[in-house]
Amino acid sequence: MTFIHITADLIKKLRDRTGVGFLECKRALVEENGNIELSIDNLRKSGKLNAEKKINNITNQGMIFAKIENNIGVLLELNCETDFVSKDKSFISLGKEIMLTAISKKIKDINKLRIIFEDKRTDLLLKVGENINIRRFHLIEGDNLCSYVHGVRIGVLVDINNLKNDKILKNIAMHIAASKPEFLHPENVSSTVFKREYQIQLELVKNLKKPSNILEKIIEGRMNKFIKSISLTSQNFIMDSTKTVGDVLKEYNAYIKSFIRFELGEVIV
Repeated sequence: MTFIHITADLIKKLRDRTGVGFLECKRALVEENGNIELSIDNLRKSGKLNAEKKINNITNQGMIFAKIENNIGVLLELNCETDFVSKDKSFISLGKEIMLTAISKKIKDINKLRIIFEDKRTDLLLKVGENINIRRFHLIEGDNLCSYVHGVRIGVLVDINNLKNDKILKNIAMHIAASKPEFLHPENVSSTVFKREYQIQLELVKNLKKPSNILEKIIEGRMNKFIKSISLTSQNFIMDSTKTVGDVLKEYNAYIKSFIRFELGEVIV
């Protein structure tokens, strides 16, 4: 096994992701041979990192763009190095042009978009003196699309069938922006995500001095809560916490076909 030298830069990356102190980050990195993701799990298992803490953000600048036209919706993340450049008119103009081109030509392949806009990206790079990156985009087609952008940092596209109430449609898009669901339904939660969380919960209950059958119930309860927290239809609706998003959809005999959420600078998994 090759051992990785734990540098100050690597420790800083883990601190930026978790907010945990220098020494604890170094310890976790040493134990996990420099693997950031395993180190995050290590910190959670040791109780140093709260399960609800936002650990998926990195410090990229730029803007999230969203547009719907002719039953086609596009969500785009365009990155730069500083907040100053993200407010530049040329930067914003490039983002809008990329969206319009994707919609008019129904382009779904980001690499195709990157080729089309390589010259303009390079020209802007030279103008502002910063790297510009078409980081990711997503295109969906549907008869009942809704988009929502919170500031410039969070964007949502959602395709909902049978829901003609524009206010509820927008509220669901806002809910997705605020509540950060990872899956549509609880049954969609991947086995990889489930097993990773289960192993963390096993470690967390080890210090509880309770019978094994009680510990199993504690883990089961925590796992149920975890699955509901990352599944859109089982999340409590932010506009009315007495209902789940699934309850609201049932009231309108509607269902969500798909959704996508981008947050500026988040780690893509």
